[in-house]
Amino acid sequence: QVQLVESGGGSVQAGGSLRLSCAVSGYTARSYCYGWLRQDPGKEREEVAAIDSEGLITYADSVKGRFTISRDNAKNTLYLQMSSLKPEDTAMYYCAAVRAHRCGTLEYNYWGQGTQVTVSS
Repeated sequence: QVQLVESGGGSVQAGGSLRLSCAVSGYTARSYCYGWLRQDPGKEREEVAAIDSEGLITYADSVKGRFTISRDNAKNTLYLQMSSLKPEDTAMYYCAAVRAHRCGTLEYNYWGQGTQVTVSS
């Protein structure tokens, strides 16, 4: 089992920055794909960034150049640095994981509880 706990959400004005953290515990072999996903009520869930076991990173077009995903294996922590935030970035952000060498091959099956990000104009 893998446990994921997000933190770092909050309210910020447009143009501001936030860093989300996801503490990973449990059986955490390195051959996991980790992702950050978001969902706002009435909208579809969106994967904003993912990183696989070899460090290959993908971003949604909507956040490219503004968000940066990273992982600190020594601290068992996943991060999402968000800059130049826009009101449309408002959503509940979730950290997720799946045991897979590459992202996109399997559905995420481990989820955190989510952390709310609200961006005001």
